[in-house]
Amino acid sequence: MMTPGLALFYGGLVRNKNVLSTIMHSICCLGLISLIWLIYGYSLAFSPDVGGFIGNLDWTGLNGVGLEPGPYADTIPDLLFCGFQLMFAIITPALISGAYAERMKFTAFLSFTVLWSTFVYMPICHWVWGQGGWLGELGAGILWFGWFGFNAGSALSAAAIIGIAAGALCYSAILLKGRLGYDDALDVVAVHGVGGLWGALATGLFASLDWNPDGANGLFFGNPTQFVIQAVGAGTAIVYSLAISFVILKFVDMTIGLRVERDDEIQGLDITQHSEIGYNI
Repeated sequence: MMTPGLALFYGGLVRNKNVLSTIMHSICCLGLISLIWLIYGYSLAFSPDVGGFIGNLDWTGLNGVGLEPGPYADTIPDLLFCGFQLMFAIITPALISGAYAERMKFTAFLSFTVLWSTFVYMPICHWVWGQGGWLGELGAGILWFGWFGFNAGSALSAAAIIGIAAGALCYSAILLKGRLGYDDALDVVAVHGVGGLWGALATGLFASLDWNPDGANGLFFGNPTQFVIQAVGAGTAIVYSLAISFVILKFVDMTIGLRVERDDEIQGLDITQHSEIGYNI
């Protein structure tokens, strides 16, 4: 339900001449990423390790992924874990689409989504969650802070501090966008980028074995190493994502072209890209 919800949310933030094209980004991710995940994505992200960087192709086509518990969960079917992780693989490129809403060609969106999911999401997912991933081996919890959030009832003051800081940082980043002048249609960088970075770093500050015995203590609980690990993990993910995304965008721009023509943009992507209109008012 998260991805259709995002489709409606993003659709409500753009002009009415672009509502369908914006909704299409999220809905297409549901089908496109599901196919990628089934064919090779899950294998690259979670199958046995190749050099700490990526999984191998042993689980291509979900070969060997069945109804018995697998290596990542003792109490649920391996296939259910695969489906749960698919949710994150789908929502991530769908979230990114908010940065280029009302601008990008639909064919360019499809190409970028396939390439980005393959060369950015799958490797980083393996680093953190996969068997033998190098960040996971360090004890990093880049995405583990979500579990920390579930346990925040044990430490309401710390949850409150993280939330207040996240709101202030994200709002400041939105204001900063106007000064820097970078193009981000729906403030994806300010909200998800800055908020996510703070969440990763905050884990290294506030994490405690008292709240999550399977985790680690953070800086405020006597373990500064955990904060360093979080910073290294987040920084590496940012640098890698920026570099590979830049290469992918340049490749797509040279082969297909990223942005629609100015006249098409003025007319609206619903008509020019999909030959439909969202509102007849």
